[in-house]
Amino acid sequence: MAYAQPSSPRIWLVLGDKRGDNGQVEVIAEALSRRFGWSSEWRHVEMLPKYVIGKPRPGPTLHHIDRERSDPLTPPWPDLILTCGRRPANVALWIRKQSGGRTRIVLVGRPAGFLFHYQSRFDLIITSAEAVPAPFPNVTHISLPLMRVDEARLGEGRRQWQEAFSALPRPLVVFLVGGPTRPFVYDDSVADRLLARVAQVVAAGGTPYLVTSRRTPATFAQQLQARLPAVARFYDWRAPEGENPYAGLLALGDRFIVTGDSISMMVEVAKLGRPLEILPLPTSLIGGLGQARRRLAVWLFQPARDAGIGERLRVALARGLYHARLMQQARHYPRFHQRLVDQGLAHWVGEAGDDMPLKEDGVARVMNQEGRDLSHITDRIARLIQA
Repeated sequence: MAYAQPSSPRIWLVLGDKRGDNGQVEVIAEALSRRFGWSSEWRHVEMLPKYVIGKPRPGPTLHHIDRERSDPLTPPWPDLILTCGRRPANVALWIRKQSGGRTRIVLVGRPAGFLFHYQSRFDLIITSAEAVPAPFPNVTHISLPLMRVDEARLGEGRRQWQEAFSALPRPLVVFLVGGPTRPFVYDDSVADRLLARVAQVVAAGGTPYLVTSRRTPATFAQQLQARLPAVARFYDWRAPEGENPYAGLLALGDRFIVTGDSISMMVEVAKLGRPLEILPLPTSLIGGLGQARRRLAVWLFQPARDAGIGERLRVALARGLYHARLMQQARHYPRFHQRLVDQGLAHWVGEAGDDMPLKEDGVARVMNQEGRDLSHITDRIARLIQA
């Protein structure tokens, strides 16, 4: 489909401090540039210390950002904003308010703020398999998040860590540890399963290398580190010793074990074609009830599969329950995990031997699907600009 534009729209990428979120926005900007020749301007916003981890209330506000360290937010206001995540999305909504409502917003990922019908505030929402938004016309679904590993960053990681890692016994098995997110908890059973897999790596003569993230509870990281065998390596994001090895491990690791809450880390490893194991996480009693609600949302909020009366009634029911605030959009991680396994991009932890390869065509099929997803996304954005 061809789109004739009298002039290129002014596009801002409103970016926060999460590399994975920013990467998805940049992938879409690159696709728009390739297809239509549209250029984009970057607007990085820095969070106040309270909101680096803490979540601000959804809405058109700048109260959560450090204005002095952020890029200027001044007119002329953009025609289109591409953004991802709650914190930058608040900034995007503030910009649209300043523009008198003229600026259109494309949000990548699950919108927050159920009680305020936050989903309706965006012109287009792009969501992948882990997210379950209510089925409205402003939602478009894609297969996997649009994350890509920065080749320059990967090369720098390889150069920086090649010598240090070459002395370690192989295989080098990387454990990427996230943190609790509803409905999942990090309890003793999670530590026990991680340490059991660590013991298997050591017994096979390899080196386990554990890396935590900003969401890893400090007490969990400390307890985990205290129980590691001497041969294991450990990097604590909250209390780092030395340089962060993450890019070097992505470049040089032989296998990866990722906790089930860490969508971005799973996608990065899978798209590199590296052997990936997923560690499912437990839920609390209340979290288990929440999972039941999420399973219902997966069925209720899925896009219409046909034009039949049954599907029309289901979609109408879903929208009605959402507007009545009786059913909210959600995330359902098990569905995302299963998609990775079904596509041959991952195994469940401990189920694959250390020499078991992935399906040869898995990564190629995913990249082909990503190309189709980007074509669909750029179609939707072009229609927004033309409207």
